[in-house]
Parts: sequence; structure tokens; C-alpha cells
Amino acid sequence: MAKVISSEEFLERAKSLPIIDVRSPGEYEHAHIPGALSLPLFSDAERADVGTIYKKQGKILSVQKGLDYVGPKMRGFTKFALKLNTPEILVHCWRGGMRSSSMSWLLETVGLKVFMLEGGYKSYRHHVLDSFSKPLKIVLLGGYTGSGKTELLQALRDAGEQILDLEGLANHKGSAFGALGQKDQPSTEQFENLLFDEICKLDTSRVVWVEDESRNVGKVFLPQPFWEQMRSSPLIRIDTPYEIRLERLMRDYACFDTEGLAASIKKIEKRLGFDKCKFALEACMNDNRELAARICLDYYDAAYGNQLDTRFESREKLPSVPMNSLDSTETIKELVAVAEKLEIR
Repeated sequence: MAKVISSEEFLERAKSLPIIDVRSPGEYEHAHIPGALSLPLFSDAERADVGTIYKKQGKILSVQKGLDYVGPKMRGFTKFALKLNTPEILVHCWRGGMRSSSMSWLLETVGLKVFMLEGGYKSYRHHVLDSFSKPLKIVLLGGYTGSGKTELLQALRDAGEQILDLEGLANHKGSAFGALGQKDQPSTEQFENLLFDEICKLDTSRVVWVEDESRNVGKVFLPQPFWEQMRSSPLIRIDTPYEIRLERLMRDYACFDTEGLAASIKKIEKRLGFDKCKFALEACMNDNRELAARICLDYYDAAYGNQLDTRFESREKLPSVPMNSLDSTETIKELVAVAEKLEIR
């Protein structure tokens, strides 16, 4: 008989054992435990059919209908699990009910030892959301658009520091241009699962570097408790000259097609102003991408500068580190030194 275990034990065992998610494909696609393998007991249509029968005709008939759907698939389920070449396996459904119990029973008949998640994916989600209230020693990297904050994060990680790459997890670079060249964004729920997974890898006694972000990164939203921690965390401003920031933006974005760039400019038309938006679009269409970038960069500079002044009284009072080239080596050393002086390490 499958052993039912807590979310904490389930995730600990998941470090070495495969997870089988038996929810429907649609449930899995919306959000799932990172690393879990989808082995749906029912298709989306089958799940809906069984649920309708349960509501209208009762449990017995719905179970019988479920058996009609599952029976022909049983051999395939066992072949899938046995190919994982593991004597033990983790299984979950939505609430730790009939779907995971049925799959656990089946897999045990072919000799596998099964651990089933108590309360299912719903219990895991409670565990995830509760975790975002736990304190972290966050240090924010701030700075104007094009300052190289994302590059600095990666360099900090390479130097042995802890980071959380929120934009990487969200598949979005944060601005109106942030979706260019990126994969589709996850749902906010899946983003939370991915963020939780990364936080679990951290040593909470050490600093974790995070890029300063708005509450949303593209279409996904940061968990409120986590974002509130960010807003109350110290910020170190990256001071990069305008022309170097422009060079970085040209390097990172000028490669994209005119249609995609123009669509991104249109997203900020109301904030940019009709005339400036028109000039930027014309420059883009005329292949003068540098001029278009300058127009947009001026807008982002003003917006971010005002935001910093509102949050911190004055941006000039923030500790800052210069980054006078596209090379981040010296900047990393200074960042770590500034963090030590702030006594946040």
C-alpha cells in the first residue's frame, strides 16, 4: 500500500526520486511541481465527463465511467513508470484522492514502491505560498534601463554569490520590450512554483541578490509577501553612463525585426506621449534604431528616476557602484564590498 507523506517529505524525496503527476494535461500545463512528469489518468475531456457524471448521477456511475477510460491505458501507465528505472516513485493528483490512489495501486502491482502526496497538488500549493513569508537576506540591484543588472546577476552567481533571476524564471526582461526573443511566459502559478523551487536551494543565512522589479514581470506577478520583502530590502544602484547603456540596448535589442520593435514601442504610447511615440516609430521604420532607442531610453530614465525618488526620498542617497564598460568584473568586486559595508552580508 502506498505511503502517504507530507509536502515537506515529498519534496525532500523528490531530490532523488521521479514525480508522477496524474492530473489532466490541462491542469499540468497550467502549473505543476518543477521536474514532475505528466502521466494523466484522464484526458481533459475525460476528466470533464467523469466530473459531470459524478455531479448528476453519483459516485458509483462516475467511477465506472472512469474505469472505462482508464482500463485500456493501464499497461501503458506501467510501461511509462518502469522505464524510469527506479524502485521507488512519487505520485500526486489534485487533492490526494482517487486519481493518485488508483495510479499508486497500479504501479505497486508491478513492484514499485509508491509515495503519495498527502492532500495532493493543492497541499503543495499551500506549502509554496506559505514559504514566501519566510525572511530572506535580499539585496536589490537597481539602476536605469540598460545598466547591465541581469548580466551582473549572472556574474555574481559565477563568483559564488546567491541570486534569484526573476526575469529568467518569468521568461521576460521586464520592460515593454521584455518579451522579445523569449519563450512563452509561464502562468503566475507556475512562476511561483519555479520561484519556490529556486528559494529552496538557497542558504537563507547568506545574502541573495535580486534585480529590482515591479510587482509584475511581463504578465506574471510576484507573490505579494515576497515582493513586500523586496520593497523593504536595501538597494545598490548600478551607475552606468548613458552611452554605455545605449550600447548595451543596441546590442541586445537591435537584432529583432522591425515589426516586433514597433509593437513594443506602441505598448508605451500613452506613457511616452503621442508625438514621441510617433518619432520613435518613424525612426524604427526608417531603420534608425539608435534614435528610437534614445527616445525610449529617455522615457524609462525619467520613470525609474521618479520611482526611486518616491521610494527612497532621493536616488542620490542610495549606495552606488559604477559600471563604466560592458565588462562586469570590477563592478562585482565593488558590489560585494558595498554589501559588506552595509552589514547585510
